[in-house]
Amino acid sequence: MKKMEYYSLNHNAPKVSFQEAVIQGLAPDRGLYFPENITPLSADFFKNIENLSNEEIAFEAIRQFVGDEIPETNLKQIIAETLCFDFPTIQVEDGIYSLELYHGPTMAFKDVGARFMSRCLAYFNKDKKDNKNTVLVATSGDTGGAVASGFLGVAGVDVVILYPSGKVSDIQERQLTTLGQNIKALEVDGVFDDCQDMVKKAFLDENLEYKNLTSANSINIARWLPQMFYFFFAYKQLKSQNKPMVFSCPSGNFGNICAGIMAKKLGLPIEHFVAATNVNDTVPQFLATGKYEPKPSKATISNAMDVGNPSNFIRIQELYNNDLKKFEKDFTSFSYDDETTRQVLKDIYKNSGYIAEPHGAVGYLGLKKEMQKHSGAIGIFLETAHPIKFLDVVEPVLGIKLPIPAQIESVLNQEKISVKIKTYDELKAFLQSS
Repeated sequence: MKKMEYYSLNHNAPKVSFQEAVIQGLAPDRGLYFPENITPLSADFFKNIENLSNEEIAFEAIRQFVGDEIPETNLKQIIAETLCFDFPTIQVEDGIYSLELYHGPTMAFKDVGARFMSRCLAYFNKDKKDNKNTVLVATSGDTGGAVASGFLGVAGVDVVILYPSGKVSDIQERQLTTLGQNIKALEVDGVFDDCQDMVKKAFLDENLEYKNLTSANSINIARWLPQMFYFFFAYKQLKSQNKPMVFSCPSGNFGNICAGIMAKKLGLPIEHFVAATNVNDTVPQFLATGKYEPKPSKATISNAMDVGNPSNFIRIQELYNNDLKKFEKDFTSFSYDDETTRQVLKDIYKNSGYIAEPHGAVGYLGLKKEMQKHSGAIGIFLETAHPIKFLDVVEPVLGIKLPIPAQIESVLNQEKISVKIKTYDELKAFLQSS
């Protein structure tokens, strides 16, 4: 297996190896890294996919992007530790399925990327006795908890998580503020985009170079690329129906849907993608007007999608060589407000007994709209987090009491520890003093 090189999407930085891209997170020119080549998988792989384990599928999907930098045995071990839970497709109604991505330790889809990245970083650090990395991450909800859990106790890695004060759910906040050890939480007076801007600024600050900063947001290739796995797993489960598949992703930073498009480039036969957003509708507006105009994010009940300037959209454009016509053939995007989201939560529960949560509900809405154009297809919407993480919305809307899973119960009575900050200078001072 030859070495894979990564280039910056700003095209003003040297190419790097997988290891360098993981450790740096962001290129020196502030660009996101992107693989130089994408080689489709063999027809035989897809023909026999239902006979392969999830671990075997994931290994085939990711190996070219890792290249020879992690030996096959170690990479297989990393994948085994990453995928230690299920990814079921649940039929919600005729021709419509929920792909549940929340059966991991923090009950959110980001467990996969966080676990994969933490283990890659641990492998790269194994021979470095004194050289620590600091993982700096912004979260709009679930990333923080998944990263905290994935990196907890990893030798040679400190984790600093920035989250917007008052704009994540109580359970999400507890998952990232109660673990201690090598995990620190900074509560930012602002919105998610402020957190993300601070993180990006820190990466480019020469005075912080000695901290060996890297990102665990989906801007990091080791966090983003494993998100391809879900689409392969869903295809494996539903392949026997022999119908075209439409995937709808509730979209904030656009990492999941971008990974899905990568899976399609590898040969996975996906007919169409829907990026379903809340009122943070930068991408739906771009498709309507042809103008990409990021704007400040607005708070909603689907808080993990409260992103006004989605980082991964530039990767999606690269996958289509910035050809809008080609892109529109595979991709649509719709926006929904909180009132519509609450109503569809009720409708889904009333019609099928299925308990969705606000992000999955937005995904369902986008899917139902797009499926009007795809008769004979089956639709899959991503359920990205367990409803318990949004019990303050789900319980009153549905009039039910949700049982608390063991993964959540373990953090509920722990003491929250966070440091409040307002400015980049305060973040910098925190990093320099820790």
